[in-house]
Amino acid sequence: MACGCDNVVAAASISITAIARRLLSRFVESGRFEPFIKFNFVLLSLKRPVWIPMTNARVIVVGNNKGGSGKSTIAMHVAIALIKAGQRVATIDLDNKQKSLTHYVDNRRDWARETSLELGAPTHMCFETVSGRGSEVETLGRSALAEIVERLSRSHDFVVIDCPGHDTYLTTFTHSLANTLITPLNDSFVDFDVLGTVDPNDFKVTGISHYSKMVEEARRQRSANDQPAFEWVVLRNRLSTLGSRNKRLVGEALSELSKTLNFRLVDGLAERVIFREFYPRGLTAVDDVNRLALGGRPTMSHVTAWLEMERLMTAIMLGHLVARPPETSDAGRDAA
Repeated sequence: MACGCDNVVAAASISITAIARRLLSRFVESGRFEPFIKFNFVLLSLKRPVWIPMTNARVIVVGNNKGGSGKSTIAMHVAIALIKAGQRVATIDLDNKQKSLTHYVDNRRDWARETSLELGAPTHMCFETVSGRGSEVETLGRSALAEIVERLSRSHDFVVIDCPGHDTYLTTFTHSLANTLITPLNDSFVDFDVLGTVDPNDFKVTGISHYSKMVEEARRQRSANDQPAFEWVVLRNRLSTLGSRNKRLVGEALSELSKTLNFRLVDGLAERVIFREFYPRGLTAVDDVNRLALGGRPTMSHVTAWLEMERLMTAIMLGHLVARPPETSDAGRDAA
């Protein structure tokens, strides 16, 4: 007669998993994720395969395998623009080493406390990955991320995920979670190289590169899970305000590549000192700088940055959610 040990173990595993998921719900409500991730990571994946969750929220992934492209700045600006429009927003920082988005959100909360201003901030977590290698660890990581996105989507309208500037075992899976993928790209052929290659003689596109291939794989994963294709928006970020031959050639190459890879090409945020000034206080171009104790009324830099954000939000079908731009002062018409 069988002792039924396997059934007991299976029942215990399922019970533990249910407890872990209830704990996760509590952490989602409180906004404190790190203890859960560190102590209950393995429990999330017991008796459940990796899956792409069906979510009520719209998932926006900001990704590029090259660092320094402005991903965290874009992620924060999109999140705050949505919050300003009355949307419930959660953000996830997958770069648990640099933590740029996490620090940005922390700076915003600190500045709000210091100035007693109601700035509005997203529900935020920095995803702590499990140390180690191998397929089991990777499966656990993907399952945990899927679980968290699914839980957050129940209480939020948007989930914005900021990816690290390098490839990890979570990269392809994270991209497959997207309803909208935003890829910021500095306006140079050095950065273009993550998307495609060009002929050095005439700068015509000759092929696609590793990041583009990864995005194609993420699209295949969504299709295999009966999920609709995501929208892919490539941002020409940190654009120079001056025309140049390089700017024209990069633009032509991106336009050509967009037809092959089916992405929409949009001008992103220009290189502006004002974005560096925003970061220590956690502020963005869509904040009302008239009331943020910044020492004066908005300048043309503020207004131009806001207009860039309006263009970006329109490109990802959210332009109707952006508030009106600030009014400038005559004295503040500095160079953008």
